[in-house]
Amino acid sequence: MNVDITVVTSLVCTVGGFVLAWLVFGRNKTKDDKAEGASIATITSDMGYIKSSVDGIDKKLEKQADKHIELLERVCDVEASAKQAHKRIDSLEGEIK
Repeated sequence: MNVDITVVTSLVCTVGGFVLAWLVFGRNKTKDDKAEGASIATITSDMGYIKSSVDGIDKKLEKQADKHIELLERVCDVEASAKQAHKRIDSLEGEIK
C-alpha cells in the first residue's frame, strides 16, 4: 500500500509538472508573440515614413528638373538673341566704317 501512494504521488507530481511547464510555455509564447507584433508594427511604420520621405524627394527632384529644363530653354533664347545682336552690331560697324 505504501508503494501505491508513492506511485500515485509520483504520477501526480509528474503530470503537475507537465501541466505547469505547458502553462509557462504558453505564457512565454504569448509574450513573445506580442513583442514580435510590436516589432513588426514599428518596422512597418518606419517603412511607411521612409516611403513618404522618398516620395517627397521624388517630387522635389521633378520640380528641380523642370526648373533646369526651363533655365536651359531661357539660356538658348538668350544665346540666339545675343547672336542676332552681334550680327546687327557687326552690320552697324560696317556701315560706320
